[in-house]
Amino acid sequence: MKKRNIALLSLFLLSGLTISAQEVLTLEQCKKLALENNVKIKNARLDQSASNETKKEAFTNYFPTVSAIGGGFNANKGMAAIDIMGMSMSMMKNGVVGGVTATQPVFVGGRIVNGNKLAKLGSEVSGYQMKLSEDEVSVTAEQYYWQIVSLQEKMRTIEMVEKMLNNLHKDVTAAYYAGTTTKNDVLKVELKQNEIASTKLKLENGLSLSKLAICQYMGITSKDFVMDTTEFKSLVSPLEYKVNHDEALRNRTEYKLLDKNVEANRLQTKMKIGEYMPSAAVGAGYMYHDLMDKGRSFGMVYATVAVPISGWWGGSHAIKKQKLNEKMAENTKQNSSELLMIQMQQLWNDLEESYKQVQLAEKSVQSSTENLRLNNDFYKAGTVALKDLLDAETLMQQSRDQKTEASVDYLVRKTKYLQATGR
Repeated sequence: MKKRNIALLSLFLLSGLTISAQEVLTLEQCKKLALENNVKIKNARLDQSASNETKKEAFTNYFPTVSAIGGGFNANKGMAAIDIMGMSMSMMKNGVVGGVTATQPVFVGGRIVNGNKLAKLGSEVSGYQMKLSEDEVSVTAEQYYWQIVSLQEKMRTIEMVEKMLNNLHKDVTAAYYAGTTTKNDVLKVELKQNEIASTKLKLENGLSLSKLAICQYMGITSKDFVMDTTEFKSLVSPLEYKVNHDEALRNRTEYKLLDKNVEANRLQTKMKIGEYMPSAAVGAGYMYHDLMDKGRSFGMVYATVAVPISGWWGGSHAIKKQKLNEKMAENTKQNSSELLMIQMQQLWNDLEESYKQVQLAEKSVQSSTENLRLNNDFYKAGTVALKDLLDAETLMQQSRDQKTEASVDYLVRKTKYLQATGR
């Protein structure tokens, strides 16, 4: 019976550990969830589908235009009359007409071909815009991720300081009762403990809110997770990510969109010219009418040619205007390309600076940790005051937090630089 109770108790403890265990999420998992569930991506997919439908719709312009018409009338008297040898005859008092025609455009100034090219271009642009949305969602999800990692690391630091203060409080309290210190030292430690407790409470609230925000962004409900910190603890030099910015420019989605904008304006110029060119079409039809109390049906073929003569009066100006728009698109591409180059250089400078800040923060952590160790030893030896030891603990906490913030800043800037260089 005793062995059975021990086994049941062990099973209960193991099940409790399983229930309380938190899932560890990696950065890639968070970005994957965001790309699957975020509303911005969902809308971008819908926009891409709409562009594909527009492309399919434009293709139907190659097909013949089929139409059917029918009608009837009943007049108060015949619409036509003839007199024969003094006798009057009224005709077409009522009747019906109907027919079906199919018209195939032969030449419309290239508007169908260029219209299809524009629709295809719109589908490609939608794909690039989808990529921009994915980049934006990935960066935002990563910022949420590293914000939580930062709070986790600060929480570990606070818990470490809290533990040191609890031990110090026991020692100081024991020394007070032994008569080797004053009540004032006990109060100083307790004030510091209250300060740490307040900071810990703020961190807990910030962590809870940050988890809520990333859950909404990723489209999940569970908040029982922690973030993996493997990458956070092993930062790589920015030189590993450096690339030639001139070559990287052509891989950027924004640059490709600028290219497509120039191409679209050129096609629109061709479309505008096509509006003022002759158009030709051929067709066939089947007609029926009953206008004089006798039905008659017949088939026919026909051809049409339309020349917009008066349209050229204003058309030449419309074409010149579109050519100016084409030139503006080229100017915009040139200017925006230069700005993209500046942006890449700025992001690289920020990345280098951020890495140097991490290195400085690491040195500060080493110095503050050694300073705390020495002050702790000196305090135990009675050669420094309690205030010096508490100040050393504060410096150690601040330096660790600064390193955490610098590391998170570096990782976020690394992602922005990679995306800005088409990766």
